Amino acid sequence: MIRYLGSTKNLAGCVGGLIGLALYLAGVVGGLWPLVVAGLYAVFALLAPPERVRLVPVDVVAEAGQLRADLGSLVDKVTAQAQRMPESSVDGVRRVAGILDDLLSRPERLSASPDVQHEVTRLARTDLPLSVQTYLNLPWWFAAKRRASGEPSASDELLAQLELMETEAHRIAERFYAGDLHQQADHTRYLRERGENA
Repeated sequence: MIRYLGSTKNLAGCVGGLIGLALYLAGVVGGLWPLVVAGLYAVFALLAPPERVRLVPVDVVAEAGQLRADLGSLVDKVTAQAQRMPESSVDGVRRVAGILDDLLSRPERLSASPDVQHEVTRLARTDLPLSVQTYLNLPWWFAAKRRASGEPSASDELLAQLELMETEAHRIAERFYAGDLHQQADHTRYLRERGENA
């Protein structure tokens, strides 16, 4: 109800109601003025455009800051649980989080590329935390146990997931910095040509 008071439809309806009141004060409508005011309010409210739907967060800086804070918290938790984690997995988490943190430190530029932003957000918000959480939710003796059947253990699965995520994070970073690399190459070419023509 409170949201409706500030909505476009209510504001437009109020304008219609004021027009009805002005018509009454001008003597155009007589004793039926309450019906005219209510009718004009309803007509204007129905004709007003609907509210804009916002599905994408408006404040990209705040969202990137929150994701960076979440990544930092994840790294801290993994570091605190290092004795339960497979060897080299803590470093793997740090490497993936470091790449993502670097990309998230440039939120305005990241928001200019929605595909890259989506991939970074998915890795930071879902994939990396889910892999670590799933592993840490297993009993330590079960997670570290090797399966006799030759199937990968939980530790093997976590290490494989971290390797895949690191590869994906590098691929995303290459796309993100592709423009900078082209600009650097163009500048090198320009400097060579200027030196040859001097």
